Amino acid sequence: MSGAGNPLLSGGVAVNDRFISFEAMDERVKRVAGGLSSLGVTAGDCVALLLRNDTPFLEVSYGAMLLGAYVVPINWHFMADEVLYILDDCAAKVLVAHSDLLVALDAELPKGVAVIEVDTSFDIVARPVADGHRRDKNPKILEYERWIGSQQPYDRPAIPAPQSMIYTSGTTGRPKGVRREVPSPKQIEAVVNMRADVYGLVSGIRALLAGPMYHAAPNSFGTRAGQIADLFVIEPYFDAERFLQIVEAQKIDTTFMVPTMFIRLLRLPEDVRAKYDVSSLKHVIHAGSPCPGDVKKAMIDWLGPIVHEYYGGTESGAVTFITAEESLKKPGSVGRPYGDTIIRIYDDAGKVLPAGEVGHIYVRMPDYPDFTYHNAPEKRKEVGLDGLITCGDMGYLDEDGYLFIRDRKNDMVISGGVNIYPAEIEAVLIQLPGVKDCAVFGIPHPEFGETLIAFIEPLEGVELDIGTVREQMGKQLAGYKVPRRMEIRHNLPREDSGKIFKKHLRAPFWAEAGRQI
Repeated sequence: MSGAGNPLLSGGVAVNDRFISFEAMDERVKRVAGGLSSLGVTAGDCVALLLRNDTPFLEVSYGAMLLGAYVVPINWHFMADEVLYILDDCAAKVLVAHSDLLVALDAELPKGVAVIEVDTSFDIVARPVADGHRRDKNPKILEYERWIGSQQPYDRPAIPAPQSMIYTSGTTGRPKGVRREVPSPKQIEAVVNMRADVYGLVSGIRALLAGPMYHAAPNSFGTRAGQIADLFVIEPYFDAERFLQIVEAQKIDTTFMVPTMFIRLLRLPEDVRAKYDVSSLKHVIHAGSPCPGDVKKAMIDWLGPIVHEYYGGTESGAVTFITAEESLKKPGSVGRPYGDTIIRIYDDAGKVLPAGEVGHIYVRMPDYPDFTYHNAPEKRKEVGLDGLITCGDMGYLDEDGYLFIRDRKNDMVISGGVNIYPAEIEAVLIQLPGVKDCAVFGIPHPEFGETLIAFIEPLEGVELDIGTVREQMGKQLAGYKVPRRMEIRHNLPREDSGKIFKKHLRAPFWAEAGRQI
């Protein structure tokens, strides 16, 4: 319904061939809230979602928000033990999950968690999924549609709600839940303004989202777009040509993307790209990972000066913003501080560094609701300094106040005492002929402590020669930055957004070594 050849939609949410008006969704949201309340959910409780991008994701999120509860979206790519850990850690009162994802949870669910199963529609999965229903084996599991139909609509005043509690997962250790305070009216206004200025989320937009809503930024974009858009199209996964089809057919003007999506769009044949009219686009915002300069310029050349970027994290929110015009003048920058945001660069000793020197990035948007790590307040102290917080990234500010990211502290490789930033290497590698995607990280080395390894995924039908790749990289990088070890891998593990699960590649090497750094 949302693709080419379909009528122009308005006043609701579209997922593939399904459409629901905002009025109908609002009625369902009230029933969800009434049902959650009957299951004992109150303000401050947690409702966990193990869902792909689908309308139930929005319905349950909004229903929980009416009760002042925390929505806890779980990355459905997580292993069963990771999912169970989050359910236990957040003390979820309710879990709402797609049926195939529920089947994948082989272990018993934590006691006291009410489970609601959403049938997995064939049109929201990119590949075949597990069959079967957990409720066939456990009659206590509720069926979503039947459950909604039996609930009385919630008719009490909405309770002030916090933002979703997103669990962040670093290179090592268990995920940590970022639990925010319930925002004040002033903070709500600040967040609404930020989403308008940075994300382009203003009343009446026609928005498209193909990034997974279990991530912080797509979650923030999606939950707001579903409240104010004239049309909100949700894609369960990103397909480059289908993206263009939807933009043309539904006159999409606002979308959130990540650089991997840009690369896939640019790799479409010229005649395929030329088939689609994308002139309706007015605001394309991207974040999530470093964007190679050539890719950014190519997107701006194609779409015009509408491709903007911000930097931020789950903990910080969006703290910088850079327009397309600024990006061309300051290639590689993620922008200047947004609004009254404070950004400082510190060295290892906690000393503020001058412009041009690489160090730890610390930030704070004064009117953004503060947070703690759920059940781990001591870890909140570890990321704070002088009232600011760090997302673990390294970078520098130039003389004009523009921020440049070098890499994540956790991703930085120290080989023989030399700091090496994998993001810089990946930006070169992914531009080489025949390379579809890549991941560079450190693995144990008996002499140097760490050494670089590159996993390279070739384009379909291409046979890459490692010797040639190494030679090409050597023309653009210092010798010590060219990975000593390279492996060609097809179908690297990745999320719906296209982002590679680097920690899954990294883990076996460090498990063998019996250490993490």
